[in-house]
Amino acid sequence: MDIVVKSRHVEVSERFRSTAHEKLAKVERLDPGLQRVDVEVSKELNPRLADRAFRVELTCRGRGPVIRAEANAEDKFAAFDVAIGKLESRLRRAADRRTDWKKHEKSGPPVQATTVDGYAGVSVDTDVDQWNVPDDGPMIVREKAHEAAPMTLDQALYEMELVGHDFFLFVDKDSRMPSVVYRRRAYDYGVIHLNVDG
Repeated sequence: MDIVVKSRHVEVSERFRSTAHEKLAKVERLDPGLQRVDVEVSKELNPRLADRAFRVELTCRGRGPVIRAEANAEDKFAAFDVAIGKLESRLRRAADRRTDWKKHEKSGPPVQATTVDGYAGVSVDTDVDQWNVPDDGPMIVREKAHEAAPMTLDQALYEMELVGHDFFLFVDKDSRMPSVVYRRRAYDYGVIHLNVDG
C-alpha cells in the first residue's frame, strides 16, 4: 500500500511522515485491498482559528469505494489522530458491509458505482486550478463530468457515509433520475430527484 503525504501552507516534518506511515500501515488489516492512502495536511492562516488551524484529510483508494476522513485541531498530530480514528471506523463499517453481502449472496452483490476521484458522478475538489470568471455569469471554479452507474438509495447513503460528506450525487437505480441524498438534522436524510423529462 502506498502512502502519499502532501501539504498546503505548512511544512510537514519527517517525524510526522514516519508517524503517519506507521499508523496507516495498521489500517491495511481492515481492508487488504487498499492500494493507496493520501494524507493531506493544511494550515488555516487566520489567527482566530488557532484552535483548529491544522486540517488532516485521509483518502483511501483501493478496489472498492473511496473512503475519506478529515479532522481539524490545534496541531497536526492531534488532527491526524482524530482523522485516523474516523477512518478506522469507516473502514470497519465497509468491512462489515462486505461480510454481510458475502453471507447473503443469494440477493446479489451490491451495486458498485463507477468512481473517479472517489465520487460517483460528482467530484469535490478543494484545490483550484484556475479561476474562470465570465463577464455575464457566476465564477466557475472547476467543472468535471464522470461516469456513474445507477445505484439504490441505500447504496448512495452508504457511499456518502464512507466519503464523509453531507451530500452525495447519484443516479437512482429505479427511476433513472439524477438524485442527491443529503444529511439533515441529527440522523435525518433528504433526497432530491431531478425530473429531466419535463
